[in-house]
Amino acid sequence: MSLRTFPATRLRRLRQSAFVRQLSQEVSLSVHDLIWPLFVIEGHEVTEPIPSMPEVNRYSIDQLVIQAEKAVKLGIPAIAIFPKIAPSLKDANGTLATDGDNLVCRAVRAVKAACPDLGVICDVALDPYTDHGHDGLIDDNGAILNDETVAILVEQAIIQAQAGCDIIAPSDMMDGRVGAIRQGLDEAGYQNVIILSYAAKFASAFYGPFRDAVGAGKSLGKDGKKTYQMNPANLAEALREIEMDISEGADMIMVKPGMPYLDVLREAKTSFQMPSFAYQVSGEYAMLKMAVDNHLLAEDAITESLLCFKRAGADGILTYFAPYIASRLVED
Repeated sequence: MSLRTFPATRLRRLRQSAFVRQLSQEVSLSVHDLIWPLFVIEGHEVTEPIPSMPEVNRYSIDQLVIQAEKAVKLGIPAIAIFPKIAPSLKDANGTLATDGDNLVCRAVRAVKAACPDLGVICDVALDPYTDHGHDGLIDDNGAILNDETVAILVEQAIIQAQAGCDIIAPSDMMDGRVGAIRQGLDEAGYQNVIILSYAAKFASAFYGPFRDAVGAGKSLGKDGKKTYQMNPANLAEALREIEMDISEGADMIMVKPGMPYLDVLREAKTSFQMPSFAYQVSGEYAMLKMAVDNHLLAEDAITESLLCFKRAGADGILTYFAPYIASRLVED
């Protein structure tokens, strides 16, 4: 008997044909994993391209409803609505954020009337509404007023719930806001409204195109949002933030940005076993989209990027690629 030259285990056996690769695949991507972020703007029959985000548009409410109907047809379970507010309607206190007839609330009512079973997620933060672009109130020295901001965020969450929002997503990174919002929603009779907390939101350079899309962040000052969004270098602190939000009543947690922070997502999922989401943010989208459009990357890079989220533990992914991926999955 001759000695064995190669090992008995050959992992390549499980890669040699399509059917066996499919049978042995550890994670998969489904249309049910997708949340589609959409931008809304005032007007009628308006579709306004966003130059820094190719093939992503701002829509007037009537056109937003058409996109919502498209999401339903594709099987996408939820959309997230973000407004671009006219500069003339902004002020230092973000007053419009608590107006029950603001752009977001009107958009939510229109979408839910047309697509009652489509999940609608609303961002809770003041940055689209403040003339300085911060997520909260600021004092005369430009410092964020945490507790005063939280009180306004509670009001904002309640009016969005009244409009028909299914999931409230506080993205402001104020301390204590999840607990305050949960209490406010419960006392207002919205015990069943879900809170998806941006529990670990980092002060990232990957948000640039989003800020163009919503017209925010032009006057943030030298520190930007670093005094309340997280230091990109910190993992242990991110887990503390997530644990605090869970203890305050968050039903779901989110890590943002996505791909540069997959280690945070993995640790969060392993540590807390909570429904965990990631946001493939505007900068990630723009890089991939432009690379594909310029033939620097194959289109498969888009699907690969989302599989990475799933492998890291994401139960759902907010991505501007949602309609593209959904269509591709249907074709497959």
